[in-house]
Order: sequence, then structure tokens, then C-alpha cells
Amino acid sequence: MYNLELYKVFYLTAKSGSLSKAAKELFITQPSVTHSIKQLEELLGLILFARTSKGVELTTEGAVLFSYIEQAYNLIASAEAKMDELRNISDGEIKIGGSDSLCKHYLLPFLEVFHEEFPHVQIHLVHGTTPEIIKQLKEGRMDIGIVRSPRHDEQLHVREGITLQDCFVAGPKYKALAGQRLSLKQLLTYPIILFSRNSSSRNLITSLFLQHGYSLQPEIELGSVDLLIEFAKRGFGISYVTEEFVTKELADGSLFKIELDISIPPTRTGIITLKNMPLSMAAAEFVKKLEMTQQTDM
Repeated sequence: MYNLELYKVFYLTAKSGSLSKAAKELFITQPSVTHSIKQLEELLGLILFARTSKGVELTTEGAVLFSYIEQAYNLIASAEAKMDELRNISDGEIKIGGSDSLCKHYLLPFLEVFHEEFPHVQIHLVHGTTPEIIKQLKEGRMDIGIVRSPRHDEQLHVREGITLQDCFVAGPKYKALAGQRLSLKQLLTYPIILFSRNSSSRNLITSLFLQHGYSLQPEIELGSVDLLIEFAKRGFGISYVTEEFVTKELADGSLFKIELDISIPPTRTGIITLKNMPLSMAAAEFVKKLEMTQQTDM
């Protein structure tokens, strides 16, 4: 690997878009910055920057290199932050990734209790699908991921979370279906509402329909579980949601569960962390207490 200082000069120049700004941040002269970039370009055999009237901008090849170097800098910054956090559980910072629904219905009640015990620990929530959370975890942008049906990955340590059961629900407009047991073919005669993103729950139900010879094409796609619930309540169609997230609506009668002649397999949540990345004291305590809470609820 080439001199890390050359990559540092490259990174700061790319980030600022200016040779003079990079020189100022590095406490060196502008010619020294230019020389370092030229050295790196010669070593790699590629042109990394193009001069513009406003400074410099990355070439296509430079942009590819920057995407990797940026990840390295994020990991270094995370490492430095971890060194501070490892010394103290009472303050520190925890970055947690999860879907909107898992954050609201699963994590939020626990976060309230954790925050009362450790009020000075800063908690940052990042929303995304399982693939997005795993990507950011590997890039060092977060400490812990809470995901549905985590796949085997050699880089990840997975702790089992709670079991979740997905189901189809409808509002009063479709009350004639209450108590009936529908086939998949019968269900498809009604407007189906699904989550619009590439979520694990949507992939599961799509695959289940395909296994039985049916293509599940939603009439409406929505970007949040709250909208799925609201649209079903207002009679736009039959929504596919997680049963544990609509207990209130099922109890008050604003929604009812559609019974099918097949079983929808349950899924488990997973608490994921990087195998070779030590957690700060605050993050480790968070995971420990979350696991204990789950065992108590089971």
C-alpha cells in the first residue's frame, strides 16, 4: 500500500475541492499538495483530479478511489470516537440502525428506559432497509443494527431478537370478510397495499405467493408502516403489516385480521454488530440490556 500521507492529501483535496484549502488544513504549502497528488497519480497510473475555474474536481477514476478512502476515514474517525467512549459508559454515543417500524414499535419503549438510566448517552437512530443498515454498519457509520431476518454474513455477529408475525389487515369497509378464510386467489381479487421499499417482509410475502403460483402485484405502494395502517383503516384496500405493530387497531376494531388458508411464516429480528469491531461501553451495555429485556418478554 502506498504512503498513507498521499491518500490523506488526496482525501482532503477531494473533500474541499481546493488545493489551497487542503494545504491550509494540512499545514503545508500548496505546491506540496500538488506534488503529493502527482505522486499518487503516477503510482496508480491514473488521473485523479481535473482543474476547474473554482479549484479541482474528481475525475471518474478519482471518484471511485474517493468512495473507498472515505470509508477508511469514517472507520478511523469511528475508532477515535470509540477510544473515548470505551473509557466511560455514562456519556458516549450510540448509533443504531433500523427500519421506521422497528424503531417506533420495538426500540422506542426500550430506549425510554435506557435513556432514563443513562441520560447523557447520545443516541442516534438511522432508518433504512436491512441491506442499507448492513452496508452502513460495515462502513463504520453505526454501531448496532436492528433488522428483520438477518442473512448469514461472516463479518457480522447476530444476536437473536424477538419473533414477529406478518399478516393482512383490513378496515370496516371489508367487514364482510371478517371470520372468512380466504385463499390466495380470493385475496388477490381485492386491492392489496404493500410497503414500497425492498424490505425483508415484502420479499418474504412475494416469495410465498410465487411458491403457490401467484404473482403479488400491489395496487398501492406506501413508504411507511403508519401509512399502511391508515390506508387500510380508511378502506383503500388490504394492507400487509406486522401483527405486533397493529395490536391497538386490532383491539379497538378499526382493523381486523384477514384469515388465509395458508400460514405465513414468522420472522425474527436480529441485533447485528461487526465481529471484529469492539463496542463502546455504552453500546455494549445497550445490547446487553436489550437482550435481557427480550428474554424477560419471552
